[in-house]
Amino acid sequence: MSGKLVIRAENISKQYRLGQVGTGTLSHDLKRWWALARGKEDPYLKVGVENDRTQAAKVDYAWALRDIDFNISQGDTVGIIGKNGAGKSTLLKLLSRVTSPTTGKISVKGRIASLLEVGTGFHPELTGRENIYLNGAILGMTKREITSRFEEIVEFSGVRMYVDTPVKRYSSGMYVRLAFGVAAHLQSEILIVDEVLAVGDMEFQKKCLGKMADVAHDGRTVIFVSHNLPAVQTLCNSAIWLERGRLKESGDSKAIIVNYLKKASEADLGAEWIRKEPLPEEYKVKITSLRTVSEILMGEDVVMELTYHIKNTVPYLQIGVQIFDENGFLMTTFYNSDIHVTLPTNQGSNTVRIIIKSPNLLPGNFSVGVKAQYNFSTEKYDNVEDAITFSVAPGDVLGNGMPLYNDRGRIWLHTDFKF
Repeated sequence: MSGKLVIRAENISKQYRLGQVGTGTLSHDLKRWWALARGKEDPYLKVGVENDRTQAAKVDYAWALRDIDFNISQGDTVGIIGKNGAGKSTLLKLLSRVTSPTTGKISVKGRIASLLEVGTGFHPELTGRENIYLNGAILGMTKREITSRFEEIVEFSGVRMYVDTPVKRYSSGMYVRLAFGVAAHLQSEILIVDEVLAVGDMEFQKKCLGKMADVAHDGRTVIFVSHNLPAVQTLCNSAIWLERGRLKESGDSKAIIVNYLKKASEADLGAEWIRKEPLPEEYKVKITSLRTVSEILMGEDVVMELTYHIKNTVPYLQIGVQIFDENGFLMTTFYNSDIHVTLPTNQGSNTVRIIIKSPNLLPGNFSVGVKAQYNFSTEKYDNVEDAITFSVAPGDVLGNGMPLYNDRGRIWLHTDFKF
């Protein structure tokens, strides 16, 4: 559901000076002032590099965000995705008016409730009760309006026993539960939530996602930063993909997540094994490399690339693949012979792609072992244990809008109930 425009970002950029707190030196400020007084651009806007954390800093300035444009309408639920350092949290701080853009303009219509980090907007010396009223007052609510929602907030956050205790005594989990309860229940038109939900337990995360869905159904706008892609896909109707401080893509959340994962799988082979130690001469077949993507969503295919070397042509080759859970328990073993596939047996190097169609693996970490046997003989064959690892992230495999988590075991089964 979309309505009138509530947020417009026009060519916004944010620059930081590395190693400095504040605006920098007096000389920098004077140079900026003199340039602006003559009607010229800030000279420091022309220097700096993109926010690439893999490189050592060579200049004094870095761009956390660069030339970002987008619009958000009333009732939109927007997920902001990208790798660490992409500029997601910086963008939320700009939208929440915690800081200002270096260039560009942000127009916001409506009150904003934001949860950017644990304790945002709370005074540590005040009690939970006092902080609820303080936050409501900051949003422009009357005492009567806050009181009408007080019980809902306390019930949702589960801190009734400690509501009259100073929040500096709260654990990080209690802090974030109360902070989210306040942000979600007080009547702001726009709710902004960063990855702080990761502080809470799994049950509370589900509760928060459900509440954000309720907020969106009420016609309020939700902006959500998360590395939990299934949650973004389930909750959000649109997404903004940031990459090194620039807008990579925006639009339909499902399409963008597919593109994001596709690029991640092409660029990040994180799960890769390459043979470094030579095998004895009696091994006619040796496995030389195995790789796959480092993370998939539940229900997605697992694609592996296996390379092996054959010393002399052999009449038949059997490849076996084993998958283990993070505790080392064997989940399954399969061979090319199971599906009557004959692999290349040419002398020299050969490469095959192994595709596991929609594996029924629940979220978690898994390792892969592979072995090669030729001619079903008693001769030596290669066997690589725990060659690579990959992880499975929660996904909406049931199509009901609720991702499955690893509290169900290690595998899930397609089932039906008939009566």
